[in-house]
Amino acid sequence: MSFSIFLSFVMYTIVTSITPGPNNLMVATSGVNFGLRATYGHILGVAIGFGVMVILVGLGIGTLLSQNQLVYEILKLIGIAYLIYLAIKIAQSGSVELDKTQAKPITFLQAALFQWVNPKAWIMAMGAVTTYLAAGSEFYWYIILGVVFGLVCIPCTGAWGILGEKLQTLVRTPQHLKIFNYSMALLLVASIIKPMIDSFKYFQQSFF
Repeated sequence: MSFSIFLSFVMYTIVTSITPGPNNLMVATSGVNFGLRATYGHILGVAIGFGVMVILVGLGIGTLLSQNQLVYEILKLIGIAYLIYLAIKIAQSGSVELDKTQAKPITFLQAALFQWVNPKAWIMAMGAVTTYLAAGSEFYWYIILGVVFGLVCIPCTGAWGILGEKLQTLVRTPQHLKIFNYSMALLLVASIIKPMIDSFKYFQQSFF
């Protein structure tokens, strides 16, 4: 990989990591509901979990899935279903009083494992590996891609946690929190509309 291509890859990681998606929307919601400090585990889980995912995708999982479209689509549907479940949980969390002893932020491990059912994460990882690395690249390049993605994810995802904490001043009552959480739940669902449409088209063309 040349230096110019590496710089292009870094820009790709920044743009894809900081733009709205399931991870960032959930981190922002956690920032509002629990504060930035309690969201650190979530942020690090996203960064490290996704970095590891990029490495493993580069080492063969991505190739396996690209050769078996049905497995990939099934995995994507599982992710979509889980995201809808999370959206429902986020919406419901705004319908109760501000009792933070009853609710807990997503943990490091939960955030790391979530990457494997996150449709955007799969698209980002496979896009990075196939675009910036040639087939048969040395092992260490996959490590570099994963480490760079993980490091970039921390400030990019963290910015959404900071934004969420800053919004706490605007969400002072249970009613305001309810409106915010419903809005974030709707945005989370909106973020998976395109993957849902793509999967519907695939199954329609393949089985009907």
